[in-house]
Amino acid sequence: MYSSTRIAICGAGPSGLSQLHAFESARQNGSQIPEIVCFEKQNDLGGQWNYTWRTGFDEYSEPVHSSMYHNLWTNLPRECSEYVDYPFDEHFGQPFPLFPPRSIFYDYIRSYAEKNNVRQYIQFNTVVQWISYTENKQKFHVQMKDLKKDKVRSEEFDYVIIATGHFSTPNIPYVDGIETFHGHILHSHDFRFAQDFIDKHVLLIGNGFSAEDISLQLYKYGAKSVTLSYRTKPKDFKWPDKIKEVPLVVKIDNEIVYFNDGSSETVHAIIFCTGYLYYFPFLDDNLRLKLSSNCFYPPNLYKTIFWLNQPRLLYLGMQPWYARDVILGKIILPSTKDEMESDIAEWQKKEKGIQNFTDYVNFQREIVLDLINATDYPRFDIHRMNQLLFECMKTRFENMLTYREKTYASVLTNTMTKPHHTPWLNEMDDRLENFIQK
Repeated sequence: MYSSTRIAICGAGPSGLSQLHAFESARQNGSQIPEIVCFEKQNDLGGQWNYTWRTGFDEYSEPVHSSMYHNLWTNLPRECSEYVDYPFDEHFGQPFPLFPPRSIFYDYIRSYAEKNNVRQYIQFNTVVQWISYTENKQKFHVQMKDLKKDKVRSEEFDYVIIATGHFSTPNIPYVDGIETFHGHILHSHDFRFAQDFIDKHVLLIGNGFSAEDISLQLYKYGAKSVTLSYRTKPKDFKWPDKIKEVPLVVKIDNEIVYFNDGSSETVHAIIFCTGYLYYFPFLDDNLRLKLSSNCFYPPNLYKTIFWLNQPRLLYLGMQPWYARDVILGKIILPSTKDEMESDIAEWQKKEKGIQNFTDYVNFQREIVLDLINATDYPRFDIHRMNQLLFECMKTRFENMLTYREKTYASVLTNTMTKPHHTPWLNEMDDRLENFIQK
C-alpha cells in the first residue's frame, strides 16, 4: 500500500521538518513509508527562521514568508521550541543559554535536518500554487511552480499536509485618519532593523509578544521613545523610562496620535503589531481553513490536524508523530464525522474556560499530552517544562531588560544553562562564532 501512496508536504519550516523526521524515523525503524515530497518556496529550509532582508516580495515576486528581524533573540525559553530528541546541548557540545538569538536557532534547525537526513525529501524554490481534491479519483491535484526554472507542473497525491504556518499575512486594521500620517508606517512582518528608528518617537499598535520585543529592540538601538497602544488592558511590566503603554488609538491627525483616554502623542513612525491572518489562497475553497481570529482548537480540525470534510488533508503544527501514525494506520480515526465533531466540541468547551496565561499554557499541555501519548514520541517532563515557562515569565515581568540572563536547569538534559558572556542590552553581535565563544 505505502509504496504507491504519495504525500505532499507544503513547507519546510520546523513543523514540516518534524513531519519529515517522523516518517524518516519510522523508516529507519523498519516501517514501510509512503513516497513523500516536501515543497518549499524559499531557497533553504527553516521557514520563519530563514531570515531575509527583503520585505514585501522576494526575487520571484512571491510574498516574503519570514517575519524575522535583524538581531532577534527568542523571548520564550528554548525548551518551548527545542526538539526533544535533539537538545541544544547535544548540538553545540556544551551547556547553552536559555534564550538564543535567531541566527543560533536557525543553525540548530539546519543541523537537526541534516542529522535526521530529511533534506532528501525537499524541493526548494518550489511554490505550491493550487490544491484541489477530485472525489472520483480520491486524489489531491497539486499544482506547483519551480521558481528558478519558471515552470509550472501538476502532480497527484493521496495526502496533503499544510505546514506553512500562519504568521506571514499581516493583519492591519484601519485607524481613523491614518492616511494623513506622513511618517513611516509598517507591520511587524516587515520590521527588519531597529537602527532605522534611532532618535525617533515610535508608536506600536498592539501589546502582544511581538510588540513587547520590538519595543525593547527599539529601546536598545536608540529610539527616542516607544509608545505601545493596547486594546484591552496594559501588561504593566516594569518598562524602561523610554517605553510606556497607552490605551487604544482612536484617531490620527498628521503626526499626532489620539488615544481613547484623551491623551495624545507626536510620533515619527507607526508599527502595527496586530497579528496575522489565517490565509491559504492556494487551497480550493472547500479545503481552506478560515478563522477570523486565533484559536487553539479550530472547529473543523480533528485533533487540531485533520480536515473534517476530508481527513486526508492535514494542517500541521506540533502534531507530526500523531499525523504520521494515522497515515501509517497505527492510529485509526473515528469512523464518522459526528464522532470527530463531538471530540472537537469537548476541547472547545475547555478552551472557552481559559481565563489567563496559566490556563492557556495548561490547555496547550493537555493538547500535547493527548497527541504524544498515542505515539512513540520521545517522552519528556512537560509539567516541569511548564513550570520553567511560568518562572521565566515571572522573571520577565520583574525586569524586561535582564530576564534573558537568568539560568535554569535544562528540562531535557538537566544541565544548568549557561549565561551569555554579554548582557542582552549590550550585545549587538548575534553571529554564531560570537555567541558560542568560551
